[in-house]
Amino acid sequence: MDNVIRILIQITVLVFAVIVHEVAHGYVAYKLGDPTAKYSGRLTLNPLPHIDPFMSIILPALMIFSGMPFIIGGAKPVPVNPVYFQDHKRDVMLVSAAGPLSNILLAIISALLLKFLFSFEILRSDGLSLVLGYSILINIILAAFNLIPIPPLDGSKILMGFLPDELAYKFARLEPYGIFIILFLMMAGILQIFLYPVFYLLQNLIKFLM
Repeated sequence: MDNVIRILIQITVLVFAVIVHEVAHGYVAYKLGDPTAKYSGRLTLNPLPHIDPFMSIILPALMIFSGMPFIIGGAKPVPVNPVYFQDHKRDVMLVSAAGPLSNILLAIISALLLKFLFSFEILRSDGLSLVLGYSILINIILAAFNLIPIPPLDGSKILMGFLPDELAYKFARLEPYGIFIILFLMMAGILQIFLYPVFYLLQNLIKFLM
C-alpha cells in the first residue's frame, strides 16, 4: 500500500509539474503577443485541457514500475504561433526557456517550503515532506531533460536561437526523428551523459538554497 501511495504521489507531482511547464510556455508567448494558447483555453492550471493519457500517466507509471532511476512525462504541448512575435529568434528562445525555468522555480519553492517545514517541529509532516521531496526531484529532472538540445525539446529551440539561420533550419529538420533519437540515447545509456551534468548543477543550486 505504501508503494502504491508513493507512485500516486509521484504521478500527481509530475502531472502538476508538466502542466505548469506548458502554462509557462503559453503565458510567455501571450505576453510576447501570441494569444493562441489563451484562446485555446490552455492558460489554466486545470489539468483537463493539458493531460495527455500516455505522456502524463501511462509513460511515468511504466517508468516507475520498471524501476527506472528517473521518471519523465509531459502534457499536451501548448500551441504557439511564432507569426505573432516581433523578434522571432529571441521570442522563440524566451518561450522555450520558460518551461524549464518554471520547473526550476517549482523546485526552489519546494526546497524553501521543505526547509521551513523542518525549521519548526510542530509543522513537520511525513506526507508533506514526501510530496515536497518528490517535487524537488521531479522538477529538477524535468528541467534538465527539457534542456537537452535535441528537437523537439526546449533546449533545441534555445540552441537554434544562437545558430545561423541556415544551420538552425537544418537542425530543426531533425524534429520528426527527435523522439527516436532520444529513445535510442536513453536505451544506450548515452542520454545520461547529457542529463547528469545539468541535473548535478540544478541539484547543487537547490542544496545551496536549503
